[in-house]
Amino acid sequence: MHNVADRSLRNDFANRKVGFAYMLRITFAKLQLLKYASRNIECSATYQLPITTYPKKMDKPNDQWKKELTPEQYRVLREKGTEAPFTGQLYLNKEKGLYLCAACGNELFTSDMKFDSGCGWPSFDKEIEGGKIIQKRDVSFGMIRTEIMCANCGSHLGHIFDDGPTETGVRYCVNSISMKFKADQ
Repeated sequence: MHNVADRSLRNDFANRKVGFAYMLRITFAKLQLLKYASRNIECSATYQLPITTYPKKMDKPNDQWKKELTPEQYRVLREKGTEAPFTGQLYLNKEKGLYLCAACGNELFTSDMKFDSGCGWPSFDKEIEGGKIIQKRDVSFGMIRTEIMCANCGSHLGHIFDDGPTETGVRYCVNSISMKFKADQ
């Protein structure tokens, strides 16, 4: 079966049915499977890493999201895009208040949790308690990261890293366009 899958992938690439980036993702996934196999961890045999699903409180069809969000918000929040670094409206925001999910208004972070990491996106060292954010393994673009999503609507917010300079040791790296800011009264 392994040889059949390899031959099929080579044929697809040779016939230009798939792009180079897709081939890189498949190759990376195969390497991850070998890593799992060497640890005797159960994993799928179809070159797909296990996908974890999470219950969402809000489930709207894509056409409704397209009506409610700007094209750039839709690209980042629903298609898991990334805004350019150092360009977001909330990157340098120093006001006191709450950071909410731009799609559904779920409270995610407070201004006290925000710090300047110099990475080009708003950074936070923790989230508001109560399961406001869910995490999912992300192996896109040849990297192993942890994606963060709004627990209420499933919108993509950014990623979490373990290189934070505060006592928590983590850095929530969030797209500005994924959030709305509500200033304290």
